[in-house]
Amino acid sequence: GGAPENAPGVGAAPAAPCHRRFTCSCCLVFSTSLCPLFTMARYFREQDIDEFRDCFYLNAHSGQIRTLDELTLIMRSLGLSPTITELKKYYKDKGGKISFADFLEIMHAHSEKESIPDEIVKAFRASDKTGSGQISGRELRRILLNWGEKLTPREVDGIFREARISPNGPVQYNDLVRVVCAPVPDYY
Repeated sequence: GGAPENAPGVGAAPAAPCHRRFTCSCCLVFSTSLCPLFTMARYFREQDIDEFRDCFYLNAHSGQIRTLDELTLIMRSLGLSPTITELKKYYKDKGGKISFADFLEIMHAHSEKESIPDEIVKAFRASDKTGSGQISGRELRRILLNWGEKLTPREVDGIFREARISPNGPVQYNDLVRVVCAPVPDYY
């Protein structure tokens, strides 16, 4: 990995697998009074924090983000699409030196702005020529197998089972997005 041995860690409990990239209901393990790293454990899954840490320390060569270019590279490398205006605000708000704990706060604030479920519904809506709010199970399967991060047939079958989708019937895409993007409940 890219994180140095002495990189700050978070001892959050592992969360159940989730279809969302960043989940805000996992890892309710530590008290919020301990420190920003532990506070963020309640907003992100442990594997997300590990990915953020690796990317942060790989690209923040001094152990801190010291330039706007570093912040831009790291956030975009993690799949987010902040605007230049947003990036400048995050950078300025942290005084031009961003620690990993500060970066987690930025990631949390930005992930609340960038709504993945809304973006998915907009994409479905754009290809919905009749405006019916539906897509066929067959078409959905084709999309999931062939577009973006292509899923395996087994993964698609799992999503269809979880969302109770008939392979040949119509799918209300608003309902599908709500099921697939729902946070995983905590069982602690």
